[in-house]
Amino acid sequence: MKLKYNHIGMPTKGSFQGEISLPHLKLTVSDHKNNPFGIQWQRYEDGAPYPDIVKNNAHVAFEVDDVFEAIKGRKVIIEPNSPRPGVLVAFIEVNGAPVEFLSVDRTICTDDI
Repeated sequence: MKLKYNHIGMPTKGSFQGEISLPHLKLTVSDHKNNPFGIQWQRYEDGAPYPDIVKNNAHVAFEVDDVFEAIKGRKVIIEPNSPRPGVLVAFIEVNGAPVEFLSVDRTICTDDI
């Protein structure tokens, strides 16, 4: 499986510069492309439908060709879903830490994700 680093998600309860509200996801994020290391701050709203391991721990995200293949045989903690057109994501747990896989259909999602 080929992995391409995308970002590291850093949960926080505080405010941060450059907040991007994603109300349909009950989540506020920063732009991980505004720094050379892909650091993305994330604040979850009350009642956000994600496991505590994701809301309370940093995760690393990798772009993969096939999310379904990437999660095969792994401990899935967030099933494959599409947070926006052309993007498919899923989370697994590895050694007690969350890991995100995402695939992007560039014919639908044309921005640099």
